[in-house]
Amino acid sequence: MANTYTWVITAMDAYPQQAGQTDVVFTVHWTLNGTDGSGHNGSVYGTVGLTPYQAGEPFTPYAQLTQNQVIVWVTAALGAEQVAALEASIDQQIQQQITPTSVNLPPPWSA
Repeated sequence: MANTYTWVITAMDAYPQQAGQTDVVFTVHWTLNGTDGSGHNGSVYGTVGLTPYQAGEPFTPYAQLTQNQVIVWVTAALGAEQVAALEASIDQQIQQQITPTSVNLPPPWSA
């Protein structure tokens, strides 16, 4: 079964005023979660800067932004190669849970 991934937008930084618009987003904080569907999970998080808004370009008011629209911005800004690398990192986290290559043990005298 293939792993599934879910983007979560956790915060956005915006300029109060820019190029005649208000609340213009310039940085997005995100988390990418992955699961194999059987209880093994992984995640990565980060931020990505967006291309600065220019007067005359299409603009969506902040209150009308949707999570899907912002996810499109994030994945476009990161690029397909980086998104694939993030998913691969999550896949490795999940695989490490399924088949650990190392374990963290308490000192034997602490029992």
